[in-house]
Order: sequence, then C-alpha cells, then structure tokens
Amino acid sequence: MKTRIVPIGNSRGIRIPKPLLDEAGLKDEVDISIRDGALVIRSAAHPRAGWEEAFKEMARRGDDALIDGELRSPTRFDQEEWEW
Repeated sequence: MKTRIVPIGNSRGIRIPKPLLDEAGLKDEVDISIRDGALVIRSAAHPRAGWEEAFKEMARRGDDALIDGELRSPTRFDQEEWEW
C-alpha cells in the first residue's frame, strides 16, 4: 500500500489507513523507532499497565507485607524535630 508524505506544520507525516491501524492494534499513542532503515511504529508501552491487578493479587496472597518487618520506634528526630 502506498501513501504520500505530507507537510504538517514544520514537520511531515503520513496518513495510515484505518484497516492497518486496526490490524496493528494502534490507538492514540505510539512509539516510533528506526530499524534497518525502516520506520517501526508500535503501540506505546504503559509502564504501570496491570499494576492494579497485580497489587490486588499480592494482597490476596498476603505478599504485600513490609519486608523490613514492623517499623522501629521513632527516633528523637521523629519525635522532636520533624514538622509537617
């Protein structure tokens, strides 16, 4: 499938036909890179995707406890100097 590179302000862009977007699963945000002289466009990764479900599963299994155990007693700094 051919398309043209068109001016968009000071940049240039291409129009990607909807069937290609649908087949690739591309939505609003993408990552663009170059590999072997070709532009590679893929769905943008969302670094925290799935965290909510993972945390719920951790809580269900009891894996969400502090690894340091119980908190130590407050220090003099905590009791006398710290201000909110």
